[in-house]
Parts: sequence; C-alpha cells; structure tokens
Amino acid sequence: MTTLHLVRHGRPVPDEGPAERWELDASAGEELSALRTSGALPQWARWFSSPEPKARGTARALTGTAVGFVDGLREMTRPAQAWLGSGAWAAVVRRSLTDLDVPAQDGWETGRATAERVVAAVRRIQDSCPDDDLVLVGHGTAWTLLVAALTDGPADVDAWERLRMPDHCVLELPGSTDAAARILAPWGSWAGAA
Repeated sequence: MTTLHLVRHGRPVPDEGPAERWELDASAGEELSALRTSGALPQWARWFSSPEPKARGTARALTGTAVGFVDGLREMTRPAQAWLGSGAWAAVVRRSLTDLDVPAQDGWETGRATAERVVAAVRRIQDSCPDDDLVLVGHGTAWTLLVAALTDGPADVDAWERLRMPDHCVLELPGSTDAAARILAPWGSWAGAA
C-alpha cells in the first residue's frame, strides 16, 4: 500500500497567456505556510510536481526536500483564452469532468486523455518508489480526474468546486492496479473543512 498525498497548487498570478505558464502569486505564502505547518503532509515522503510554474513554486514552498518534476502531472491542456467569468468558466470545467470524451471547448484536452496521462504518470511514480509515501503537487481538474480514475468512480464535481488554493487530500493506493484506491482524507479536511 502507498499513501498518496495530492496537493493543489497555491494561488497563481493570472495573465493573458496560457494558464500553464502562470507563476505562483508571491502573496500566497500565508496559505502555503498554513498547509506546510498543518501536520497533514508527511515528513518522510517522496515529492513530485507538475512542471508548471505555479505547481513548482508550491512544491518548493511546502518542502525543503528534493522534488521531481513530471510532465504527465500537468493540468488539462487548454489554450489561452479570454476570461469567461467565474460562472461560465465553472460550467466549461464541469463539462470537461462529466463528458470525458468530448473537449469542453475548442483546443481543450478531453477529460479522458487528461485522466489517462495523469494516471499513467502516477503509476510510473508508484512503481519507481513502491515503499514510499508520495506527495504530488498539481492541479484541480487533473486531480479531480485522477481521484475518479483511482477510486473507480465518477469525477466529484462538487469537490472540484470547493477546492482551495492550496488544498490537500489523501488516498490509499493498493499494491495492485486492479484494486480501487480509498480516500483517507478528502479535500479541505487538512484545514478542518469537510
């Protein structure tokens, strides 16, 4: 069994470029410090992160240990686009989480392609260090699809809508890829929220 800690990145600095290039907001330090000192993250674990700047910055703020950067952990691929407003944006993301075989908008990676890429990356990491707890730093949509795939359930859209920046959840991964993972601590529980 492997304990898998998923961390959603801290607040980024949005700009007109693609979200995969956004940096971590320098003012996100207080929230990151709260997670780092919460006791939710294991002291002895192997750390890996999406290569996106906001995830890299989050990982560096949360640990003083070495962090491996894994391309397969990046967020769902989406082109740069005009901001839709929070309601319209949430509707598009919800569509990407529930209709897995159709891009939610032109140029978006499908939910299924995202899930397959992220699951494959996690399995490679798990195989490379089978006796270690893992902390993976990444992104809300990718993590929502990953949790669904690993637990053999549908994407938890309600949980995605409640995600914070940063946020954390914990899964227990069985040794066999045929068995479903189990959620040990849901998103937000590290801060006392259910």
